[in-house]
Amino acid sequence: MSKPKTKRALGEHEAKAVTRSLRINTRKLNEVAAEIRGMKVDKALAHLQFSRRRIAQDVKKTLESAIANAENNHDLDVDDLVVAEAHVGKALVMKRFHARARGRAGRVEKPFANLTIVVREVEAAKA
Repeated sequence: MSKPKTKRALGEHEAKAVTRSLRINTRKLNEVAAEIRGMKVDKALAHLQFSRRRIAQDVKKTLESAIANAENNHDLDVDDLVVAEAHVGKALVMKRFHARARGRAGRVEKPFANLTIVVREVEAAKA
């Protein structure tokens, strides 16, 4: 006997990819994620390819993974995919100490973030 199959959390025409523990502040990652929300995937990939932000390459890898999941696992058409959601969550925070004047120490926090990208297939308007 095995466990019953869990119900799929996403819709019928959706696929997602998650990247955990990206070494960046959530605020900086959310700025890049907000730029691609609602875009068609080919434009989003081009936007991330030429972005000057360091984290853009990691966001691009996550988006490519979501596209591959949609194509291979859910048989969705890549040309009709749109970035439906791109949300950022907090992960762990490394605490370090930096030497300061007069024998004191300053606390340095190095945050990590999680990134989730959901792509959705939308029907192309046929005119």
